[in-house]
Amino acid sequence: MKILVVGGGGREHALCWKIGQSPLVDTLYCAPGNPGIAELAECVHIGADEIDALLDFALAEKIDLTVVGPEVPLTMGIVDRFQAAGLDIFGPNQAAAQIEGSKGFSKDLMARHHIPTAAYQSFTDRDQAVAYIKQQGAPIVVKADGLAAGKGVIVAMTKSEAIAGIDDIMLDKVFGTAGSSVVIEEFMEGEEASFFAFTDGKNILPLASSQDHKRVFDEDEGPNTGGMGAYSPAPVVTPQLHDEIVATIVKPTIDGMADDGHPYVGILYVGLMIKDGKPRVVEYNARFGDPEAQPLLMRMKSDIVPVLQACARGNLAASSIEWHDKAAVCVVMASGGYPAGFEKGLPISGLEDAAQINGLMVFHAGTTLKDGAVVNNGGRVLGVTGLGDTVASAINRAYQGVAKISWKNVHFRKDIGQKALNR
Repeated sequence: MKILVVGGGGREHALCWKIGQSPLVDTLYCAPGNPGIAELAECVHIGADEIDALLDFALAEKIDLTVVGPEVPLTMGIVDRFQAAGLDIFGPNQAAAQIEGSKGFSKDLMARHHIPTAAYQSFTDRDQAVAYIKQQGAPIVVKADGLAAGKGVIVAMTKSEAIAGIDDIMLDKVFGTAGSSVVIEEFMEGEEASFFAFTDGKNILPLASSQDHKRVFDEDEGPNTGGMGAYSPAPVVTPQLHDEIVATIVKPTIDGMADDGHPYVGILYVGLMIKDGKPRVVEYNARFGDPEAQPLLMRMKSDIVPVLQACARGNLAASSIEWHDKAAVCVVMASGGYPAGFEKGLPISGLEDAAQINGLMVFHAGTTLKDGAVVNNGGRVLGVTGLGDTVASAINRAYQGVAKISWKNVHFRKDIGQKALNR
């Protein structure tokens, strides 16, 4: 088979690493890829949002399956375009990708199909939004309706903080057009977890549990980011809770999307808040999480390609996944200053040393080549991911790798996986 992976971040590096292990794969391409991916796949200089060019390439190269990593091409309708051309592609179509592309769409879906989530209201008028905050009080959550690279959420502990967030989103347009509408939600307490399931629009195949760390600093302090690290399995998701999540959230979501005329195909990411053993939906994403994909794919023992193909072709019922009886932990190494401004083009040292550690993978996220050397080129730069017999040993292995790698002003959290140990 010839497979094309679309994207160039840590999630796509992990997907290429896993897909490339399949005996079914003869040729693996990635567009646009990155220096880490270039060691596993042939990188094609086409951006993830250049749908016409991607389609031309897939037709010319007779690609058997395209796997879409990031959300932007999904919301732009890449799946519709490829399917219309008779090509197999993994991911939801444009209508179904609204589940991530619009917070309002997803909240309305949950309300219609009685899926547990926070109480909410949507607003397109700044003054009405502010009046609602004054009426509701704080803590309260303000979300830009559209895509904001995982950063369009403000958990406000005071009314003034919430109103400042509204002004940032709606008046100053810090997230661009994503902020033309806002969703204001009840603040949910509890412990977050990430739950993933493959689906062909009817059948569901859940993945192992995982947990992300959204805040930039240790002890969950500071602003939200795209994710500073993740681990799998997540002890907060007990076998009983796993079954409840599937029965009360995942299945009603997939059935509800089909009933509403937008059958959802691909991988569904459900961000959860768990309190007193009860799950509620924080948000949906229409693709693998980043950084959750890194530990999940390292723990996946069976071949991923037949599952991706079964989703795309609508015959997932007979598929299954086998998991390594191990834990995996991913520590994100970020540019100093992230999620705000940061310096690019700084040379990264120690990648070769880290590569010598058994059971460790360094997934490239925001890197590029400059004069033949790997340099930082984004906020989240590397996902250093360790596999171990226990969460504790996986943490040790990941941080062993982190200790080998450095660049000017590098930043990473030192407490990834601690919640699992505390349990």
